[in-house]
Amino acid sequence: MARVRLSVAERREELLRAAVEQIEARGVVAVRISDVASALGVSNALVLYHFSSKEQLVAAAFAHAAEADLAQLRRILGRRSTAVRRLRAAVRWYAPTGQAKGWRLWIEGWAASLRDPELRRVAASLDQEWKAALTRVIAEGAAAGEFRCADPTAAAWRLTAFLDGLAVQTTAYAGSLSRTAMLRWADAALLRELHLPDEIADEAGDGVADADEAGDGIADLDEVGARDEVAGGAPGDGVPPGRA
Repeated sequence: MARVRLSVAERREELLRAAVEQIEARGVVAVRISDVASALGVSNALVLYHFSSKEQLVAAAFAHAAEADLAQLRRILGRRSTAVRRLRAAVRWYAPTGQAKGWRLWIEGWAASLRDPELRRVAASLDQEWKAALTRVIAEGAAAGEFRCADPTAAAWRLTAFLDGLAVQTTAYAGSLSRTAMLRWADAALLRELHLPDEIADEAGDGVADADEAGDGIADLDEVGARDEVAGGAPGDGVPPGRA
């Protein structure tokens, strides 16, 4: 059967989706132009017509996946609710779930960007957009008197740094920490940044349960990964998630 002729925009979209899938399967370093071409049954030349190098294709694929995450983040933060509720919803969505495909993509991107200037530029720009989105809502909540925060930008940086660290740990070392414990710690970090008491979680009606009776946050191995992806996907899963 003859292939349907696609517009330039449609072809790029197809190539980017395939590139994301191949990066997830093979990793940034190992993936080749020929892998993307073979997955779609097209020539290497066609891929190179739209993306002049592997580096350009990888950077564009990374941006493509991350933009879907940013769109979801904007929807969460744009809801008609209090700033605290929106921020807590964003933190929960940010956390890795299931196979954490999006977070694996981000971790791959961070590692590869150390040697790839184009990917580093794209990743840095997208990271700034994440922080800016959180900063705006924190500033909005502080201005409305919901909480105190003298420096929303610094709060957003500290919060995302903490969440990124947790996500890398739980993605790289599956089974080391339960999602319930991670959400407790993430909630606590957010509430500290907003100078709110921990009890606000229960008052809001959407607090997470205790991680375990011992309170040490270490999950049983059978518990980890038992939960499916949350509604709406996790960061970086917008194309197939953290980002999760």
